[in-house]
Amino acid sequence: MNIAILSRGPQLYSTQSLYRAGARRGHRMSIIDHTLCNLVIERGQAQIIYQDQPLHRLDAVIPRIGSSVTSQGAAVINQLELMDVFTIARSDALLQARDKLRCLQRLAAAGINVPRTAFIGDDEYILPLVESVGGLPVVIKLLESTHGIGVLLAETLHSAESTVEAFRRLRERVLIQEFVREAEGADIRALVVGGEVIASMKRQAREGEFRSNLHRGGTASVEPLNETEQQLVIEAVRAMGLDVAGVDLLRSVRGPLIMEVNASPGLEGIETVAEVDISDRIIRYIEKRVKNRKRRRRERRMKGTKD
Repeated sequence: MNIAILSRGPQLYSTQSLYRAGARRGHRMSIIDHTLCNLVIERGQAQIIYQDQPLHRLDAVIPRIGSSVTSQGAAVINQLELMDVFTIARSDALLQARDKLRCLQRLAAAGINVPRTAFIGDDEYILPLVESVGGLPVVIKLLESTHGIGVLLAETLHSAESTVEAFRRLRERVLIQEFVREAEGADIRALVVGGEVIASMKRQAREGEFRSNLHRGGTASVEPLNETEQQLVIEAVRAMGLDVAGVDLLRSVRGPLIMEVNASPGLEGIETVAEVDISDRIIRYIEKRVKNRKRRRRERRMKGTKD
């Protein structure tokens, strides 16, 4: 098969891991910088021009879209969908997962437990919102934060008000969220491929820090999910309409809470810690889906001929 990885960082671990996994399986792999793609839109026809040449004959794409170019990446994915190319992250699902508010809305609507959360509008009074999520301290997040950047803990009302005001001046959209104290600075990252939990790890924040991201100095160790947690994670990914996703889960006194569903999860930490070749599992899943798509096309053609 011809499989393309949409990535601006060909040297990044996840991109290279997927590239090598596909090559080992005998596929023709390529890395495409989606920000350099030109989209040609015409009635009844969709085309992409990349490096002065039409992009065609792709069987599948693996989006590795950074948060700073989400809209541009989603537009390229949508164009590929119009070209009937299989993608493990559809454009609408990527956009929804990347926006923390839309993601939590979708999960809550599907009956999935999430941390108590409030979206901050233009009203200057935030005390009612603080109370609505369980009181101080509260976590304040940018809607499109990543790697723990733009995520702060406010222990006083004054601190919360000052933080929100600073973000407003930057014209950033902000969420306020309950602080799950009993999690003790730890969360669980699970990787789901094709409706199956492939690997999971516990991320523990360093002393004095509440964010467990490995990019913030956190540590990681293998952490199996119990049956309830596994089912919840799978339901969360299904609700977001994703084939491959990383899911962040908190263990609370109310049971497991889904914090986030990542449509383009990093693979380095979890592949290294869990010692699981997740990239290989992704490639095998793509093979299965593309094979089934081709089979259904043949069946439709045969049915049309018989008719």
